[in-house]
Amino acid sequence: MSNQLQPFHLAFPILDIEDTRTFYRDVLNCEIGRESERWIDFNFFGHQLSAHKVEKMPDVPHNEVDGKQVPVTHFGIILEGTVWEALHQRLKTLNVPFIIEPYLRFAGEIGEQGTFFILDPAGNGLEFKTFKSEEMIFQK
Repeated sequence: MSNQLQPFHLAFPILDIEDTRTFYRDVLNCEIGRESERWIDFNFFGHQLSAHKVEKMPDVPHNEVDGKQVPVTHFGIILEGTVWEALHQRLKTLNVPFIIEPYLRFAGEIGEQGTFFILDPAGNGLEFKTFKSEEMIFQK
């Protein structure tokens, strides 16, 4: 297997194509790919997201992490520090609510990382992380 990072594909449920288009395009700056009446694809930092329309969103359980309620089903991206901070500031400027405000986990330890969570219009949890060092991403 190659060590070169390959784009991943993730399909997830949404309630409304237009709300989803607006959020991913205008808030997260994702380019739009192929689409139909029931789904729309996005370029999510070089990865392919496929948002599929459903009539009802599934219930999402939560786990407590660092005293915060983290949606068990969530996805996101690890960003370089200045990109992470710029996105954080952009979301604040656009008044996007954080379900978990930006904070630093494991300060001074292996795996030191900044993280925050938001929800898309359908209630899907998105996590954005930055690590002090990329080498720490998979260190124990």
